[in-house]
Amino acid sequence: MTPVLGPQVPRRGNAFSRWLGRSLLRLIGWGFEGTLPDVPKMVIIGVPHTSNVDGVLAMIGLTALGIRAGTMIKDSAFRGPLGIALRWFGALPVNRRSPKGVVEQTVEVFERERQFVLLIAPEGTRSAAPEWKRGFHHVARSAGVPVVPVAANYRRRRLIFGAPVQPGDYDADLRALLGFYAEHGWPRHPARLSRPVAEALGLAWRPRADDD
Repeated sequence: MTPVLGPQVPRRGNAFSRWLGRSLLRLIGWGFEGTLPDVPKMVIIGVPHTSNVDGVLAMIGLTALGIRAGTMIKDSAFRGPLGIALRWFGALPVNRRSPKGVVEQTVEVFERERQFVLLIAPEGTRSAAPEWKRGFHHVARSAGVPVVPVAANYRRRRLIFGAPVQPGDYDADLRALLGFYAEHGWPRHPARLSRPVAEALGLAWRPRADDD
C-alpha cells in the first residue's frame, strides 16, 4: 500500500504522475511499507546502495509518492540540457570550489527553504566502502532536522520507511540506523555492501582491491 503523506511533506507532481509511479512499481513487483513523518524538512538516507538500480527505484518511488526531494550534485554537472533535467528532478548544485564546505552549503538550503527533503546514500559508492560518509549526520544535526531511514529489500521487493532519528551522538545514531537496516534491508549485490551494513546483516565484508 502506498503511504499517505501528511500535509507538511513537500509535494510535486499530480494525480497522473503518482498513478504512473505506482503502476511502474507494481509492474516490476515492488511496493512500500511504513510511513514518512509529517514534517516539512528531513534527511532521507537510502540503504543499501550497491547498484544503479537503487537510484531508479528511488526515482520511481518518489514519483509514486509525489514527494518533492532533492540531492546535492557538483555544479559543473548543471551545464546545458543536463542541468535543466537535473533541476527538474530536484538536484541542487554544490560549488566544491567555495570556501564553504558541502555540509555548510546544504545546511544553508535547509535554512533558506520552508520545505526541503534531502536524499543521501551514506554508503557513498556502490563498491564495498569501509565506512559510511558522515555528511548526512552533520547536515541533519546542524539543520536540526530528523534522519529518516529507507531500506531497499531486494528479497521482498519492498521500499521500507523506518522511524525518524533525531541526530545527536553519531555512534548511537548509527547503531539505531544499522539495527533498522539489519532487520529490513537486503542488497541487490551483497558483495558491494559497505562494511557497517554487511556486518549488521551478518555477512562477510571484503574491501575493494584498491583498499588492500
